Amino acid sequence: MSDRAWTGPRSIEPKGASDLRIFPDAHSLARAAAEAVAAAAADAIRARGWFDLGLSGGRTPGRAYRRLAEPDLGIDWSRARLWFADERAVPPTDPDSNFRLALETLIEPARVPMANVHRMRAEQLDLAAVAAEYEVLLTGPLDVLVLGVGEDGHTASIFPGSPLVDERQRRVAAVFDSPKPPSRRLTVTPRVIEETRQVLVLATGEDKAAAVAGALVGASDPHRVPACLLRGRTWLIDQAASGAVGGRPA
Repeated sequence: MSDRAWTGPRSIEPKGASDLRIFPDAHSLARAAAEAVAAAAADAIRARGWFDLGLSGGRTPGRAYRRLAEPDLGIDWSRARLWFADERAVPPTDPDSNFRLALETLIEPARVPMANVHRMRAEQLDLAAVAAEYEVLLTGPLDVLVLGVGEDGHTASIFPGSPLVDERQRRVAAVFDSPKPPSRRLTVTPRVIEETRQVLVLATGEDKAAAVAGALVGASDPHRVPACLLRGRTWLIDQAASGAVGGRPA
């Protein structure tokens, strides 16, 4: 990280002891996110023999995955297991599939063994059954979970007003009424987020500034802004998304 002077906007410090790092652009943020994942992978493999990584969809995580796939980071992908934070009810070949994004940006470029990739089969008709099957596999804490934040403050597929905000028993749930299409999805629950050893929250662009501020500044109301569930975790945002939120420059 650079020690250069930060000349970003005047801001309010976030509450909840989040580790907030502000980057000048999306490219430097993606590089830092990938390096953080690589460091966690090395630690996990050394300590437990495996590295469990949870992936999300979206442009910002996708940039980090491309950097993560580069060989100079030295990740032993044969000892990595990939999981998904959420998935839309579309075929895995669909452009909106989170699995397809991960496949094209990380899994194929890094040659991750497909046996180590646990995709959510959200294209199946019985979403509740698929959620239960996935939960049987996802039993322990993830080492790292990469999450984004929507313009409405959602994270994974936990949307404002969703009863899943209060879910602490199940780890995976079906969503039938997403306000963003498609309405049918699968998602991890707050239990998975809370159990994960390291959560990296990535947000870029001015259109995310209000959601970032809503999540980190003022009273915490995850029913209104589900990203409040991510307070206390590591947030990596670019200058455009910083808005009224303060943090240390990266």
